[in-house]
Amino acid sequence: MNETESTEDSLLSLRVWLALFSSVKSIEAVIRRNLRETFASTLPRFDLLSQLYRTSDSLTMGELSARLMVSNGNVTGLIKRLVAEGLVESIADSEDKRIQRVSLTRKGRRCFGVMAPTNQTWVKETMAGLTASDLRELQRLLTKLKASVSAAEHGSEEPLAPTD
Repeated sequence: MNETESTEDSLLSLRVWLALFSSVKSIEAVIRRNLRETFASTLPRFDLLSQLYRTSDSLTMGELSARLMVSNGNVTGLIKRLVAEGLVESIADSEDKRIQRVSLTRKGRRCFGVMAPTNQTWVKETMAGLTASDLRELQRLLTKLKASVSAAEHGSEEPLAPTD
């Protein structure tokens, strides 16, 4: 291997990271614009409704914060607005009144039920340049990357088994 190849290889991880980051930001911009224009909604609202839609029960504010990877304060404000719109309800936990349990209302379930398939179409459109085979390979590689990142987070030399 000559010096140029070595330099190229040393920058490869950085280039891949920048391409991933740029792609995610671009897809996110399309989704944000479409949610705003089509449903007068935001990505955080959509994500929160999605988390509640996927559970048969309720979630605590802390569970929502962890799943959305945001602070409790961010979730609290969003929940208050969604309660005011009748999309979610927030009820004190039966065992610990300091804990609020949040769930979708019927209206919220219907609202998200309309938004979700439309969002799925938008995501599919952003990836229309990839074949099904490309997407499967990308998913495989991203699963492997996720394990590598997890190993780095935990200070392990060996990647942890994929959790997805």
